[in-house]
Amino acid sequence: MTSLHPSPVATDGQGAVPGAAPAALPGADLLEALLSDTDPEHDPVTHVHRLPARDPRVSEWPAWVGPQLRGRLAERGVLAPFSHQVAAAELARSGRHVVVATGTASGKSLAYQLPALTALAEDPRACALYLAPTKALARDQLASVAALADSSVRPAAYDGDTPMEERDWVRRHSRWIVTNPDMLHRGVLPAHQKWSSTLRRVTYVVVDECHAYRGVFGSHVGHVLRRLRRICRRYGANPVFVLASATVADPAAAASRLVGAPVTAVTEDGSPRPGVTFALWEPPLTERTGEHGAPLRRSAVADAAGLLADLVERGARTLAFVRSRRSAESVADQARRVLVERGRADLAPRVDSYRGGYLPEERRELERALSSGALLGVATTNALELGIDIAGLDAVVLAGYPGTLASLWQQAGRAGRAQRESLVVFIARDDPLDHYLAHHPRAVFGRPVEATVTDPTNPYVLGPQLCCAAAELPLLPEELTDFGGAAAEAQVAELVAAGQLRSRPTGFYWAGRGRPDVDIRGDGAAPVSIIEGSTGRLLGTVDGGAAHATVHGGALYVHRGETYVVDEFDVQDACAVVHPESPEWTTVARDVTDLTVVSTDRTRRLGTVTAHTGVVHVTNQVVAYQRRRLGTGEVLAEFPLDLPPRQLRTRAVWLTFDERAIARADLDDVSVPGSLHAAEHASIGILPLLATCDRWDLGGVSTALHPDTGAATIVVYDGHPGGAGFAERGFAVLRQWLQATRATVASCECEAGCPSCVQSPKCGNGNDPLDKAGAVRVLDVVLDELAAAADRELDEQTDGGRDLAADVPSEADRTPVAGPASNLPADDAAEAGAGASLRRRSDGASGRGRPTQGDDRTDIGRRAAGADDGPARGPSDDLSDDLVF
Repeated sequence: MTSLHPSPVATDGQGAVPGAAPAALPGADLLEALLSDTDPEHDPVTHVHRLPARDPRVSEWPAWVGPQLRGRLAERGVLAPFSHQVAAAELARSGRHVVVATGTASGKSLAYQLPALTALAEDPRACALYLAPTKALARDQLASVAALADSSVRPAAYDGDTPMEERDWVRRHSRWIVTNPDMLHRGVLPAHQKWSSTLRRVTYVVVDECHAYRGVFGSHVGHVLRRLRRICRRYGANPVFVLASATVADPAAAASRLVGAPVTAVTEDGSPRPGVTFALWEPPLTERTGEHGAPLRRSAVADAAGLLADLVERGARTLAFVRSRRSAESVADQARRVLVERGRADLAPRVDSYRGGYLPEERRELERALSSGALLGVATTNALELGIDIAGLDAVVLAGYPGTLASLWQQAGRAGRAQRESLVVFIARDDPLDHYLAHHPRAVFGRPVEATVTDPTNPYVLGPQLCCAAAELPLLPEELTDFGGAAAEAQVAELVAAGQLRSRPTGFYWAGRGRPDVDIRGDGAAPVSIIEGSTGRLLGTVDGGAAHATVHGGALYVHRGETYVVDEFDVQDACAVVHPESPEWTTVARDVTDLTVVSTDRTRRLGTVTAHTGVVHVTNQVVAYQRRRLGTGEVLAEFPLDLPPRQLRTRAVWLTFDERAIARADLDDVSVPGSLHAAEHASIGILPLLATCDRWDLGGVSTALHPDTGAATIVVYDGHPGGAGFAERGFAVLRQWLQATRATVASCECEAGCPSCVQSPKCGNGNDPLDKAGAVRVLDVVLDELAAAADRELDEQTDGGRDLAADVPSEADRTPVAGPASNLPADDAAEAGAGASLRRRSDGASGRGRPTQGDDRTDIGRRAAGADDGPARGPSDDLSDDLVF
C-alpha cells in the first residue's frame, strides 16, 4: 500500500514510544495520523462512526458467593460484579438454564464461574463441563478457572491436544473439565460407561460463545447437547446449562433451540465500554485489470498489511482479521517487509500470523507471545475471533466482511479491553457485499445483529444423530420429543426400514457395526495432511471438503510465511506431498457444476416471474486450475486436473422467468446468459446481509433454459448437505435481498462489471459471460413484480373501498422475514430500489459472451476457500480447525 507512509516513530523494546506520548493515540487521533499522508482525492475512508463510552453498572455480591471466591476475585481486581453477571448467576443458581448475551469483553465468564464454582465448593463430588468452540479460548478459560478454584477442583482440558496418558487422569480426578463439542461427541458420550462417575455428578454445563454454533454445525451441536442431557438423566443428573454469547438477535430462542429446553436470556450489558472510532474503508479502483479487463481495486490484503505495519510502527497493539489462511500469512509477511523497508527491522519479528492448521505447539507459542505483548501485530483468521483474552489491544483491522454482523462486532470488540479508546477499521474487499456495506453505514451501525440459523430437523443431521443416540443407549419412544417430535419419529421409521436401527419392545437399537461415524462439522471427509516430501515433516492440515480446491497437484500452499507447491495429492490416503518453492504466481481452481431439481416445497407466483424453494441435487467436480501472476491476477496458464466428482443434496431458492419477463428486461438471446449469470453472482454476494451465512456457504447456477424448469432460471443453493436454512431465508426476504442486490450492481462505479458487483472469486466459468447492465434490468423486472404483489396484498385488505390502513401491517411486517436482521434500514431500503421501476437503467455497458451456464458454487459439504490472494479456505472454518481432534 502506498498511501500510508508515516514517518518512523521510535519505540522502546516493549513497543512504547519513549517520552511523554502514550504508546497508542486515542482511536480518532490514531486514524487521523494514519491518513496524514493520504491524498484527499484518494481518501479510502467512506464513513467514520463514533461509538461512545459506556459507564459500568455494578451490583452487590450474591449472598451465596463464599468469602474465599470473593477474595480470589478481589486479588484479580474484581471488586464488584456487573449487573448482568449477577442477573445470570442468580438464574443459574435457581436451577434455570440461562444465556448471557452481552458484548465482547463484558465479563460473561464470571456469570457462569460464580454459580459453578460455588456449587463445586459446596459439594466436593460435584463437577462442571465447559464447552468452547476453539482450543485457544478453552485454554484461556482453563487458566482463569484455575486461578479462582480451590485445589480440590483440579480443572483440566480434555481435547485433541491432551496426551493419551493424561486423559484417564482428567476423567477420574478433574471436577472442571474443559472440552469442546467434537470431543463430547466422539470421546465422551460414546464411552459414557467409563465416564459414568463424572456424568452422574455434572451440576453445570457451560456452553461458551454459543453463537458460533449455527447452520449445519450448530444443528449437530444441538443434538450433541440433547444426547448429553439424555445420558445425564439416565445417571440421575439434571445439569443447569449456562450459555454465553455475543450480542445476537433473540438469544433466548437461539439458545433454547441449541439446548432443546427453555432458556432465559440476560441481555442488559452492565459492563463499561471504552470509546471506539470505527472507520469504513474502501480501497480505490486501480489501473490494473482482472478477468476480461474488469478494473480491480487495491487489494484489501495489501491495505491491511500497510495498516498493520503503520500501527505497529506507532506502538499500537493490533489484530488484523483476514478471510483465509493464505491471507493471514500474506498480511504478516507484507507488514514485515514494509517495516524492514522503512528501516524498522527491529519491529519485524514482533509481527506474526495465527491461523488454524498450525500444530498445537505452534499455536500455544503464538498465544503466549500475543498475550504477553511480545507480539505487537498479528494477522489472524477468525481462529482468534473467539480466542484468548488479550488485554490492551489498541486497534483491530478487518480485511473483509467476516460473514455476519455478530462476527464483525465480535472481532471489533477485541480492541479496547484496557478501557482506553480504540480504533477499528473495516476494509472492504472487491466484493458486492463489502462494497454495499462501505457505502451504507446504516447497514452496519443501524440494524440489529442476526439471529442464528439452525435446523435440527435436517434429515442429514437428525438421522445420523439418532443413530449416535441409539448406539449410546437404546432410544425410547418418549425420548424422541427432545430430538424433534414428529420429524424424529418419521426419521426413526426410515432408519428402521433401512436397517440402521432395530425396533424392540425396549426401544430402538443401533444395528450397525461399531459406532456411527458422524462428522459434526462437514461431509465426513478426513482432514488432509500436508507433508514436506524431502523431510517427511508434517506441516499442517487442510479439511477434506476444501482439499480438492486448495491442495490439488500443482497448488500453491502457504505455511507461516513459507510457500510450497503440491507435488502429489492422494485423495484416498488424505495426504498432499509438497516441496518448498517461492514462485511469482498463485493458483485458482476451476470446476464444473450440474444441478437438478428434486422437489419443490413452495412456489410464489409474481406475474412474469416465479419464486421457488425446494430440494436440489448438485454434482461438482474440480477439473482444472490456473496459475495467476501475484499482484495483478493475470492468468499465466491453465492445467487440467483429474479429481473425482462430489455429490450434494441440499435446499435452494430459484427464480424462473417466462418470455414476457425476458422481453421486459430488453434481453436478446445473446444477452440472456450473461445477464442472469451476473444477477446470480451479485445475489449470492448480498444474501449474507440478510442471513447468518457467508457467500462461501452458498452456490449457484444460472441458465437461459434449465431442463427441469423449462425456463430461464437463477438458482442459489446451500453448500451443506440437507441445507442450512440460508436459501429458505432468501425466499422469505426476497424483496429486501434483491433490492440490496440491485443497489449494489447499479451503484458500482465500474462500467461493465467487476469483483465489487457481478464478478465472483469462485466462478467455475471464469466470470464469462457477464452482463452488468442486463443484470440490473433483470432485477428491475423482479422488483417490479414484487412491488405489484405487495400492492395486491394491500388491495386484498381493503373492504368495499373502506381503508383498513389501521389493520395493515407495516412494510417490514408484510414482507416475510426470519429474524430482525432481515430488515434493511429504511433509508437503505429506499435507496436499494423499493418499488423498483423498469425506467431505471445502469450506465454500465453490456458485456457480451457465449451463452453458457453460470456457476458460483461452494465445495460439496464444505465451504470452498478464497480471498484476495486466491483460494485458501472458507472464511469461517478456522473456528473449527482450531479444535478438531
